[in-house]
Amino acid sequence: MPRKLLLAVALAALVPAMTTPAFASTGHHHHQAKPTVILVHGAFADASSWTKVVARLQTAGYPVIAPANPLRDLKGDSDYVSSVISTVPGPVILVGHSYGGSVISAAATGHANVKALVYVAGYAPEAGESALDLTAKFPGSALPTSLLTRDYPGGTDVYVDPAKFRAAVAADLPARDTALAAATQRPVSYAALDAKATTAAWQKIPSWYLVSGADQAIPAAAQKFMAKRAGAHTTEIKGASHLVMVSHPEAAADLVAAADRATR
Repeated sequence: MPRKLLLAVALAALVPAMTTPAFASTGHHHHQAKPTVILVHGAFADASSWTKVVARLQTAGYPVIAPANPLRDLKGDSDYVSSVISTVPGPVILVGHSYGGSVISAAATGHANVKALVYVAGYAPEAGESALDLTAKFPGSALPTSLLTRDYPGGTDVYVDPAKFRAAVAADLPARDTALAAATQRPVSYAALDAKATTAAWQKIPSWYLVSGADQAIPAAAQKFMAKRAGAHTTEIKGASHLVMVSHPEAAADLVAAADRATR
């Protein structure tokens, strides 16, 4: 068979597999398909911070996407996550940790298929508020004394001093794990943390909130304030650090499932 014909046959076989969602329902079509869960990580982290949550959600039958949050600027990061939402044909539950909460609050706007917002120790800003504003709204954050900066062409990166990483964001995790997380952390631009929100999707979309009770990055008081303002269904994990989805992944996954059940 000529080489071009072989290629055409191979592509013809491949295209249906590429265009049919991997999470397409099979078997009992009378059951409503589970929504796709999009997990947006925060500053000083990457998508691997969701690994334990992803495993639980997938076991429960949820299709999951955990994109790389660029961490460059709030509008650009939100536009990127919005573009990911646009690739999903069915219902979506958006989940944001830390700065990822600011991102989902903007990214959900204009997407009728986003049925719920889940904040995991995440920022839920109102228009005109920044992540830095909300961090400083209540006392107790260790970030102001734990952050280091590094200039790059066109801006300034912010990251957590590795020596202070465990105390500031992950005190309830093993030291060996936090040492690795500190070494591999992804810095966020100062401009992203300082950017004022222009929209607040939680005003129109039902929300859920997981409060990390011993958070040294975003004080629990700030989290409770944002959750109450948003009218969010709230769960608190006493003693949990800022990386609550790593130390208590079952609680994060359970909150997503609760949001799904409530919005069916």
